[in-house]
Amino acid sequence: VQLQAFGGGLVQPGGSLRLSCAASGFTFRTYNMGWFRQTPGKEREFVAHITWTFGNTYYAGSVKGRFTISRDNAKNTVYLQMLSLKPEDTAVYYCAASRGGTYSSQGVYDYWGQGTQVTVSS
Repeated sequence: VQLQAFGGGLVQPGGSLRLSCAASGFTFRTYNMGWFRQTPGKEREFVAHITWTFGNTYYAGSVKGRFTISRDNAKNTVYLQMLSLKPEDTAVYYCAASRGGTYSSQGVYDYWGQGTQVTVSS
Protein backbone atom coordinates (compact mmCIF):
# COMPACT_ATOMS: atom_id res chain seq x y z
CA VAL A 1 0.00 0.00 0.00
CA GLN A 2 1.31 3.42 -0.92
CA LEU A 3 0.03 6.97 -0.78
CA GLN A 4 2.30 9.54 -2.39
CA ALA A 5 1.48 13.17 -1.76
CA PHE A 6 3.07 15.87 -3.88
CA GLY A 7 2.49 19.40 -5.10
CA GLY A 8 3.59 21.32 -2.03
CA GLY A 9 5.93 24.26 -2.13
CA LEU A 10 6.47 27.90 -1.27
CA VAL A 11 3.68 30.32 -2.16
CA GLN A 12 2.90 33.92 -1.28
CA PRO A 13 -0.14 34.82 0.84
CA GLY A 14 -3.21 34.90 -1.37
CA GLY A 15 -1.72 32.38 -3.74
CA SER A 16 -2.88 28.89 -4.63
CA LEU A 17 -1.57 25.35 -4.79
CA ARG A 18 -2.98 22.00 -5.77
CA LEU A 19 -1.87 18.95 -3.85
CA SER A 20 -2.18 15.48 -5.32
CA CYS A 21 -2.06 12.10 -3.64
CA ALA A 22 -1.55 9.01 -5.76
CA ALA A 23 -2.72 5.72 -4.25
CA SER A 24 -1.69 2.16 -4.99
CA GLY A 25 -1.92 -1.27 -3.42
CA PHE A 26 -5.56 -1.08 -2.34
CA THR A 27 -8.98 -0.59 -3.92
CA PHE A 28 -8.94 3.19 -3.96
CA ARG A 29 -12.49 3.61 -5.26
CA THR A 30 -13.93 1.95 -2.12
CA TYR A 31 -12.08 4.14 0.36
CA ASN A 32 -12.95 7.51 1.79
CA MET A 33 -10.03 9.90 1.47
CA GLY A 34 -8.88 12.69 3.74
CA TRP A 35 -6.28 15.41 4.06
CA PHE A 36 -4.70 16.39 7.35
CA ARG A 37 -1.96 18.85 8.20
CA GLN A 38 0.59 19.29 10.95
CA THR A 39 2.93 22.01 12.12
CA PRO A 40 5.86 21.48 14.51
CA GLY A 41 4.76 21.08 18.10
CA LYS A 42 1.10 20.73 17.25
CA GLU A 43 -1.31 17.86 16.80
CA ARG A 44 -2.14 16.74 13.29
CA GLU A 45 -5.42 18.36 12.33
CA PHE A 46 -8.21 17.47 9.95
CA VAL A 47 -8.49 19.50 6.75
CA ALA A 48 -10.87 17.82 4.31
CA HIS A 49 -12.59 14.53 3.50
CA ILE A 50 -14.35 12.99 0.53
CA THR A 51 -16.48 9.85 0.61
CA TRP A 52 -16.16 6.96 -1.80
CA THR A 53 -19.90 6.47 -2.25
CA PHE A 54 -21.28 9.78 -3.46
CA GLY A 55 -18.25 12.02 -3.26
CA ASN A 56 -19.65 13.95 -0.31
CA THR A 57 -17.14 16.45 1.02
CA TYR A 58 -16.41 17.82 4.48
CA TYR A 59 -14.04 20.57 5.57
CA ALA A 60 -12.49 22.07 8.64
CA GLY A 61 -13.96 25.46 9.40
CA SER A 62 -10.60 27.15 8.88
CA VAL A 63 -10.40 26.09 5.22
CA LYS A 64 -14.04 25.96 4.18
CA GLY A 65 -14.65 28.13 1.15
CA ARG A 66 -10.94 28.22 0.25
CA PHE A 67 -10.00 24.55 -0.16
CA THR A 68 -11.66 21.94 -2.37
CA ILE A 69 -11.11 18.20 -2.13
CA SER A 70 -11.83 16.02 -5.14
CA ARG A 71 -10.97 12.57 -6.43
CA ASP A 72 -10.40 10.79 -9.71
CA ASN A 73 -11.04 7.09 -9.25
CA ALA A 74 -9.76 6.31 -12.73
CA LYS A 75 -6.37 7.73 -11.71
CA ASN A 76 -6.45 6.54 -8.07
CA THR A 77 -5.76 10.09 -7.04
CA VAL A 78 -7.20 12.56 -4.56
CA TYR A 79 -6.60 16.29 -4.85
CA LEU A 80 -6.68 19.30 -2.58
CA GLN A 81 -7.09 22.61 -4.36
CA MET A 82 -6.04 25.42 -2.04
CA LEU A 83 -6.93 29.03 -2.79
CA SER A 84 -6.40 32.29 -0.92
CA LEU A 85 -3.63 30.73 1.10
CA LYS A 86 -2.69 32.27 4.42
CA PRO A 87 0.52 32.01 6.46
CA GLU A 88 -1.40 29.91 8.99
CA ASP A 89 -1.94 27.27 6.29
CA THR A 90 1.78 26.52 6.46
CA ALA A 91 2.16 22.86 7.42
CA VAL A 92 3.04 19.40 6.23
CA TYR A 93 -0.03 18.04 4.47
CA TYR A 94 -0.86 14.34 4.61
CA CYS A 95 -3.37 12.29 2.67
CA ALA A 96 -5.03 9.26 4.22
CA ALA A 97 -7.49 6.50 3.37
CA SER A 98 -10.38 5.25 5.48
CA ARG A 99 -13.12 2.63 5.20
CA GLY A 100 -15.46 4.61 7.45
CA GLY A 101 -15.97 6.24 10.81
CA THR A 102 -15.69 9.80 12.03
CA TYR A 103 -13.99 11.53 9.12
CA SER A 104 -12.18 14.11 11.26
CA SER A 105 -10.60 11.49 13.50
CA GLN A 106 -7.13 10.28 12.60
CA GLY A 107 -7.86 6.92 14.17
CA VAL A 108 -10.28 5.81 11.47
CA TYR A 109 -7.70 6.13 8.69
CA ASP A 110 -5.95 2.94 7.70
CA TYR A 111 -3.28 4.25 5.36
CA TRP A 112 -1.21 7.46 5.38
CA GLY A 113 1.04 9.18 2.90
CA GLN A 114 4.44 10.65 3.69
CA GLY A 115 3.38 14.30 3.61
CA THR A 116 4.23 17.30 1.47
CA GLN A 117 5.36 20.66 2.83
CA VAL A 118 3.31 23.77 2.12
CA THR A 119 4.83 27.10 3.11
CA VAL A 120 2.88 30.33 2.76
CA SER A 121 5.17 33.30 3.15
CA SER A 122 6.08 36.55 1.48
